[in-house]
Amino acid sequence: MGYIISLGVGFGIGLLYWLLKVQSPAPPLIALAGLLGMVLGEHAIPVVKAQFFAQTQTVQVAVQVAEQMKEGSSHNDNG
Repeated sequence: MGYIISLGVGFGIGLLYWLLKVQSPAPPLIALAGLLGMVLGEHAIPVVKAQFFAQTQTVQVAVQVAEQMKEGSSHNDNG
């Protein structure tokens, strides 16, 4: 479905360019490089988010363990 939407949007932009009588903004090779950058950027965001949330969860677990250890040592000192 995504390919059909992409094709339709591209076709619509092509029609808009034709109506405004402007040429494509970039030579084909540069346009393909731009598309590659878009694809890489699209896939980089989930990777970065996964790394960020993995580190956040690790920090949260470490804090919880430290708190439990602190509580455990304070109970042993009072006992």
